[in-house]
Amino acid sequence: MNIRVENRLAEIRKSRGVGASDLARRVNVSRQTIYAIEAGTYVPNTEVALNLARQLEVTVNDLFSLEEEGALSPDSLAADVLSAESPHDGQPVRICQVGARWVSVPVSASPYYMPEADGIVKGTGRVKGRADLLVFAKDEAAQKRIVLAGCDPAMGLLAHMVEKASGVDVVGAGASSKLALHWLVEGKVHIAGSHLEDRKTGEFNLPFLRKQFPKEEFTVVTFARWEEGFVVAPGNPKGIHKAEHLAGKTRFMNREPGSGSRSLLDRLLEQAGVHHHNVTGYDRVAYGHLAAAYSVLTGDADVCLATRSAAQTFRLDFVPLHSERYDLVMRRKTADLPAVKAFLDVLQRAALRRKLEVLAGYDTSETGSVLTC
Repeated sequence: MNIRVENRLAEIRKSRGVGASDLARRVNVSRQTIYAIEAGTYVPNTEVALNLARQLEVTVNDLFSLEEEGALSPDSLAADVLSAESPHDGQPVRICQVGARWVSVPVSASPYYMPEADGIVKGTGRVKGRADLLVFAKDEAAQKRIVLAGCDPAMGLLAHMVEKASGVDVVGAGASSKLALHWLVEGKVHIAGSHLEDRKTGEFNLPFLRKQFPKEEFTVVTFARWEEGFVVAPGNPKGIHKAEHLAGKTRFMNREPGSGSRSLLDRLLEQAGVHHHNVTGYDRVAYGHLAAAYSVLTGDADVCLATRSAAQTFRLDFVPLHSERYDLVMRRKTADLPAVKAFLDVLQRAALRRKLEVLAGYDTSETGSVLTC
């Protein structure tokens, strides 16, 4: 007979109104450890079990018990998959509830660590953009979690500060500006990041929103201004300084259609009189500023168009070309959610602005400003 350790940690923790991050801090373990214990994938040692019981004011037996392995198993869930690329079976995902809709965001492993995930994809293909998931922590995903779609490399800094300050978990979904905004209108994300420039006025995001979604009511909050330009190898060995230099044998790594970077590139090529067929690598696509810059770091490309922050991340050289404003867009009713209010409060913090200025090279003079749409 198979015996396993069952636990009521999640049930008791939530009944006490204690967040996973807060409990992890009190017990001196990681938040991932709390999730793993609650999911039944990790059995704590005696010291951790005793500390958990003490912090929640229960006995160890209230939290843990030995039971026969029965029908209990991870939940099955059908959800939208927020990814510009097609998901695959076994892919780890994080999940979140946006209104009445369940969504999932694929996550990738780093060179040293497995990704934090709430479940895995177990079936795709029946409906495009949706998948069947095997979920380990469905209840946790519905609490104090918001989905932020966009391409800003500095979103991780903001997400970390939001979680530290308020316990709100920000799940980032990588997407071009247009894709992020379409997900927002479809009700798949809470917040969309965008840096789409109107050619006629030079204004960012607001003209696009008014034209494409005239019946929607949005709250638009400025995150920061950044510089976008050519990311090249240290020393700029190819001497790339303007769009004309992309023609010929220079290997370029492009961004996906619908991204602000792709729109900027097309405008620069048009102004320079360079046809995109003459740009080697124009049809190659990297999803995100960091992914594009990484292709330069590895030597897969000589140059890409991305933010200064992406270049700084990999210690690459940067040729500035254009200043842009990156805004956070949400439905007006979404701005009233407690978790989103906590998110927006962090934008007003001086500590966040200092990080963005030093680590990402951003202009934060307008950070937190609410725009009229």
